Amino acid sequence: MKILLFLAKAAIAFVWFILLLNIAMPFPGKASIALYIMTAFLFTMHGLQAAIFIGAFGDKITMSRWEKWSILVFGIFALLDIRRKHMT
Repeated sequence: MKILLFLAKAAIAFVWFILLLNIAMPFPGKASIALYIMTAFLFTMHGLQAAIFIGAFGDKITMSRWEKWSILVFGIFALLDIRRKHMT
């Protein structure tokens, strides 16, 4: 399970790399517009996940600063990793 979580996080990190690269050096044509929309959507969804999880469980478990930020970056895969860490 650890290896699968690592691979999933690596895939999400690659997606973030492409999306941020598009902000720094926009891709030609309409691809850049689509990637801007995807960036906003991914940031919003992961931000909501982080806000909901920290709001619901922030006082019940102690999370490091990195764990809180990792939810914003990796989304559900960070949540699965946090669950594995705190529930075993």
